[in-house]
Amino acid sequence: MNFQQLRSVREAVRRGFNLTEVAEALHTSQPGISRQIRELEDELGVEIFVRAGKRLTGLTPAGERVLPWVERLLLDAENLNRAGEDFRLGEVGTLSIAATHSQARYALPAAVHEFRSAHPKVQLQMHQGSPQQIEQMLMTGQADIGIASHVLADNPELVALPCYRWTHSVVVPAGHPLLDAPLTLQRLAEHPVITYETGLTGRGSIDDAFARAGLKPRVVLTAMDADVIKTYVELGMGVGIMASIAYDEQRDTALRAMDARALFSINTTSVAVRRGGLLRSYAYAFIQTFAPHLAPDVVRQSQSAPVGTPSAPL
Repeated sequence: MNFQQLRSVREAVRRGFNLTEVAEALHTSQPGISRQIRELEDELGVEIFVRAGKRLTGLTPAGERVLPWVERLLLDAENLNRAGEDFRLGEVGTLSIAATHSQARYALPAAVHEFRSAHPKVQLQMHQGSPQQIEQMLMTGQADIGIASHVLADNPELVALPCYRWTHSVVVPAGHPLLDAPLTLQRLAEHPVITYETGLTGRGSIDDAFARAGLKPRVVLTAMDADVIKTYVELGMGVGIMASIAYDEQRDTALRAMDARALFSINTTSVAVRRGGLLRSYAYAFIQTFAPHLAPDVVRQSQSAPVGTPSAPL
């Protein structure tokens, strides 16, 4: 048994049993992947995968039992490497952070600046994506830390710890008629709306609020980030609904923001890491820099806790 065999099994499951994609991910050949899997099956004396000809189509009952142990062995090996690096390299290394655009653009800069000042030998890699993409980056090891408002807490292999709560604002050009009276969902629904794509930055709470009121907003444009939303609001294409943190009175001088916390539910941004994993010491330091209540011991205890254990409170 060797780690290449274990990685072949794990990636086969992660890549939907597509051996071409597995070979690309592991930088080897498809026949090589098939051989590694067969050798492990021969050594264990059971078939891990269901096959249709040469294609893998699923896990056998034995494979379902074996997979968690494969994941555990590989995660323990990664943890062992990180522990060794901590002692050997200290403050030298790379920290990979995956975040949505709103988090990367508006929530993280102060923490990144402070962290870089305290840990100048750590190279930061910032990846942006949807919550689903961030989840995948965490699962594949492309990212050490994920920061988003949705999805991450739904994966039992991840620990999602709440960092802060935030609300939405409605942004309009100066002089817009919505500024003349108290903001309501009914008044808002009378205007074309520009907001986030489905699944991003609290879009679900926006849709839910309109649905509960029996209203259907006229969404004319959706975007992944608030900068795009603000650009098209400035052009007069509609009113924007976006995260309050994305409005800057000094920069967005052509726009006006109205607090919409009474209309849409409060959202929570979480930081997520692999359950059972071990991070470099400076990674825990970054998390605490971003969310001071998440001390390293709090994060480590959450990582080692069983699935279903309540997260650390805000």
